[in-house]
Amino acid sequence: MPLDVAPVRTSRDLREFLRLPWAFYRGDPNWVPPLLGEVKKLLAKSHPIHEHVEAELFLARRDGRAVGRISACVNRAHLEAHADGAGFWGFFECEDDAGTAAALFDAAAAWLRARGMTSMRGPCSFSTNEECGLLVEGYHEPPTFMMAYNPRRYPALVEGCGHAKAKDLWAWYVDKPSFSPPEKMFRVANRMREREGITIRKVDMGRMTQELALLREVYNKAWAKNWGAVPMSPAEFDAVASDFRKIVVPELLLFAEVKGQPAGFSLALPDYNFILKKLNGSLFPFGWLTWLLNAKKIPRIRYITMGIVPEFQKRGIDSIFYLETMQAGLKLGYSECEMSWILEDNAVMNNTIEAFGARRSKVYRIYERKL
Repeated sequence: MPLDVAPVRTSRDLREFLRLPWAFYRGDPNWVPPLLGEVKKLLAKSHPIHEHVEAELFLARRDGRAVGRISACVNRAHLEAHADGAGFWGFFECEDDAGTAAALFDAAAAWLRARGMTSMRGPCSFSTNEECGLLVEGYHEPPTFMMAYNPRRYPALVEGCGHAKAKDLWAWYVDKPSFSPPEKMFRVANRMREREGITIRKVDMGRMTQELALLREVYNKAWAKNWGAVPMSPAEFDAVASDFRKIVVPELLLFAEVKGQPAGFSLALPDYNFILKKLNGSLFPFGWLTWLLNAKKIPRIRYITMGIVPEFQKRGIDSIFYLETMQAGLKLGYSECEMSWILEDNAVMNNTIEAFGARRSKVYRIYERKL
């Protein structure tokens, strides 16, 4: 049957785009259905990310049936930060057919080339601030909250379309029996606290507006020079924060100060995929009840991100954050933690995490193809 790849234009097209994963992952015990309302919100032009992102969604159909999808986007904030001519692809799903994959990537490539991009990088939806990376190792268990998942066959499909590795992102796993930071780490952490005047505090939920403003300031400063990092605008950050403030655990959102000056932050969240797996993409009609009944049963946290402003780096704040977060998680009753994601060449963080007794559990890959 002939294949047709066309942009998403109608509400029916968008519905098919959103629902396509259900056709491919049915029966996969490790797939966690996304909340469709959240994905739709990100794709809507009213989302603040589209103030600096131009995006197109493509749907592949064969004999009128959806068999693949992809997005292409130009992220002006990324281009201003890196000036590398890279456009992005994401939301990739495809039947097990090399021709379909090639047609989807060719459509995205043509769209990006027409807008002056010199390479296409992904999967990123729509930057490294959102879900990104193709799972290439670690198919043995479900992903953690806000991490990607895909079939084992996808890397071969992507590489067969001319994409090569740009960077790997690592996930680390540690459980209660394995968590064993050496005594020296505690001693060094305590010494650094005293010598540098480092204090750690949990978020003040009563001053959330001010706390979020501080978080955005530290985040953008701390990540400014990281590979692929994109600064978040106030409106974009507020949109993300409005969702996070509903699910944050105060003991797992920490701030560091050095002699009273903001120095860094650290964020972990319960692994809400434990609940999302039961919801099949929707909180209605009974999803909230499922959420409430299962929130206390979540066994794992995901250590999502840490940021330390440049002038306060290399003072041991990262180790202090890890120690504080892991101890808080254990105290709250969590028995497992995934730390993800970490750039493969971030030796300092990877070595520190490994010293806690963690093992590398998953590898996600960002690919790149010249246009």
